[in-house]
Amino acid sequence: MRKTAGLLFLFCSYLLLTSCSEPVSHNRAVYMLLDTSGTYTQQIDKAKGIVKYLLGILSPGDSLALARIDSGSFSEKDIIAKITFDLRPSKANSQKRAFLEAVDQFSSQVKGSSYTDITGGMLQAIEYLNETGAGEKYILVFSDMKEEIKKGQIRDFPITFDGIKVTALNVTKLRSDNVDPREYMKRVEAWSKRVQDGGGQWRVMNDLDRLNTLLE
Repeated sequence: MRKTAGLLFLFCSYLLLTSCSEPVSHNRAVYMLLDTSGTYTQQIDKAKGIVKYLLGILSPGDSLALARIDSGSFSEKDIIAKITFDLRPSKANSQKRAFLEAVDQFSSQVKGSSYTDITGGMLQAIEYLNETGAGEKYILVFSDMKEEIKKGQIRDFPITFDGIKVTALNVTKLRSDNVDPREYMKRVEAWSKRVQDGGGQWRVMNDLDRLNTLLE
């Protein structure tokens, strides 16, 4: 009898714990950072192609944001568009059209920035992704990954990524990389270490014909 009562107590305790635990979200949240410095303004059509692909595969309940990597402290003004898609498919489709219109408007008047605050953009992305409560979180960085900041700004500190998947897209080589190819590898390896040390996952995707693996 005591054994039966003990098993019953354990079973009830298990039910209580599982009923009180938070449900696991299966939604996805994607934050795309767009480099607009130097010659990267010429890459805007490639970036729009990625946005169109994302709008095609994201589902109602998922979240998407696009922001430019600007020259100084990162803020809301650098966000081009952001949305959590409505659970009603018809409403979600309408939101996707509005999102693409905002991207088209931005691309038609984009101006190059003098600096590239990638770290600031990453911090803003992490904050947004965590606020969505999504189960799968992604940061896509469309950049050559060379950070150039204003004098006096401090960006050399650890960042907590906590399971976020970070993909560097279209990491083009700079003119200086042709002189010393090691510079390119140093940039990529430095960001890889920074992301992984912060608990995130890192990869580089330069072949934009493989977008079907983008959110894997």
